[in-house]
Amino acid sequence: MFKHLKGDLFGGITAGIVALPLALAFGVSSGLGPSAGLYGAIFISFFAALFGGTNTQISGPTAPMTAVSMVVIAGIVAINDGDMNQALPAILTVFLLAGFMQIGLGLIGLGKYIKYIPYPVISGFMTAIGIIILVTQILPAVGYYPKEDGAYVKQFVPMAEENILEKILQEEAGEGILVLENFEETIKRAEDITPEDIQKEASSLAAKDASGVIGTFKVLPQALNNINWLELGLALATIFIIYGFKRITTKVPSTLVALVVVSGLAYGLGLDYRPIEQIPSGLPIPNLEIFTAFKLSSITPYIFTALTLALLGAIDSLLTSVIADNMTQTKHKPNKELVGQGIGNSIAAIFGGIPGAGATIRTVVNINSGGKTKLSGMIAGVLLLIILLALGPVASQIPAAVLAGILVTVGIGVMDYKGLKAIPHLPKDVTLGPLKLSSEVIIMLVVMVLSSTWNLVYAVGIGLIIASLMFMKKIGDITAKRSDVKPLREEVWSDEKDLPQKIKEEVFIKHIKGPLFFGSTNEFQQLAAQIPDTASTVVIRMGKMLYLDQSGLYAMEDVLQDLKQKNIDVLLVNILDQPKFMMERIGIIPDLIPPENIFDSFKSCIHWIGDNINAQP
Repeated sequence: MFKHLKGDLFGGITAGIVALPLALAFGVSSGLGPSAGLYGAIFISFFAALFGGTNTQISGPTAPMTAVSMVVIAGIVAINDGDMNQALPAILTVFLLAGFMQIGLGLIGLGKYIKYIPYPVISGFMTAIGIIILVTQILPAVGYYPKEDGAYVKQFVPMAEENILEKILQEEAGEGILVLENFEETIKRAEDITPEDIQKEASSLAAKDASGVIGTFKVLPQALNNINWLELGLALATIFIIYGFKRITTKVPSTLVALVVVSGLAYGLGLDYRPIEQIPSGLPIPNLEIFTAFKLSSITPYIFTALTLALLGAIDSLLTSVIADNMTQTKHKPNKELVGQGIGNSIAAIFGGIPGAGATIRTVVNINSGGKTKLSGMIAGVLLLIILLALGPVASQIPAAVLAGILVTVGIGVMDYKGLKAIPHLPKDVTLGPLKLSSEVIIMLVVMVLSSTWNLVYAVGIGLIIASLMFMKKIGDITAKRSDVKPLREEVWSDEKDLPQKIKEEVFIKHIKGPLFFGSTNEFQQLAAQIPDTASTVVIRMGKMLYLDQSGLYAMEDVLQDLKQKNIDVLLVNILDQPKFMMERIGIIPDLIPPENIFDSFKSCIHWIGDNINAQP
């Protein structure tokens, strides 16, 4: 491990410096505060490197993981009346569960299957992440905080009073108090409600209503009427430096330059800006309430969200691993990488950190700076811990608007422009009324819109379902076309050309080339209607039918029953093992097709036909 110490040292230090401003920004964006982002970066970077399967991977909080974390945090905080301290154990338990799930995914060998998630789903999701981060940072960038706007909060006071009364009634019901028979107890408890309680509840409701993309647009008019020009100036200066400094040099991270320069000027000039939340000094302390105050009911609604975090972290990490492989000409171990990421996220959750994954930019910086082994990722984590211990109080003076500016650039950068640019050029393979659209564009836009405006978890699920259905239809259409399951005039095969005229008139020969499955059943079911009136026998040549699924099986049964009702003999030729097994399972053989009507060769079938047709008057 120490063979490439110099390169790993430079790579780890550089990656750690790049990670610092992003860790703080992602922590603020998540809702848990800058320290949560820093803790996540420290523990995930160190332990994912130590136990992971990609030597040069640098892990930590990422934009996609932070966006999903925001959903978890906002939902659990809302359930707990806006009290972060009360909600924190449940939040961290969900993050811990996501880490355990990642470990499980690695142990059962699921890493190699992540690549089968369709690109349009990933593209739509990544663009939605960019939109969410970009839009939700508008309010802090202009210095507007809805829950601190008295005029905005005031409209939620009636709802706050209603919520508080409802909680009192729920408490009484839980204690077995019959409310309708004992209003005195309700009145007594209601008298204990203070104006501060109502204001706190109203502020919580206001913050919830203004959260997310839709919430931001709801309060945007108020925000634009209450712009804090100093905060906006700090945010714009940060964005300008991030993009401008890259044109000068890329050797020094422009994000870090913007953070230091703008924060230093704001603090040095004594400007009246809003700082980020206080970063605790000293070593991170494990939050044991995850275990001591554990309640299954508090995390049950978030099981699927935890699974989404686990899968998203897996995708994010393994995609970065592939990039690292291409740069270093190495081969990562996907399942080991998932175990390492899971361990890192689990430990980070115990210490109050937000979840993360392999970070592409930080990994690339590490490789370009000389990082070659796992030591580089561990050094990056240690560096961030040293910065926390030495500069925690200093970092607490960073303006909130600076981190908002950094996140705006992250939101712009994380969008999948490659997928967006491809929209006009993708084949239009779906017809909706008069419109012809691309199925891949539909999937991408559905995931993007639903993720941005509704629910990240459900959006991905819906995108996967649509993608799967469209894939099944495409493959069904292609296979049906190649299968040549046609109800109309059949192509005459070489061994059928010299048949006697009498046989040609009375025998209808059907070829099945390729599988008979759900995509080709409709054409096959039209077979009975296409048989000429002169035919008394149908020969179905099945030597090229390799597969018969359940849909095809029942279509076959329907056709054979129709032919039997018309007193038409059906002969099967060269039936292969799998279709024969399926037909025997439901009794098509021997109930509809007796063994004597099944032939190993077309020649033996023709002999039988010749004997039987010649014997007919």
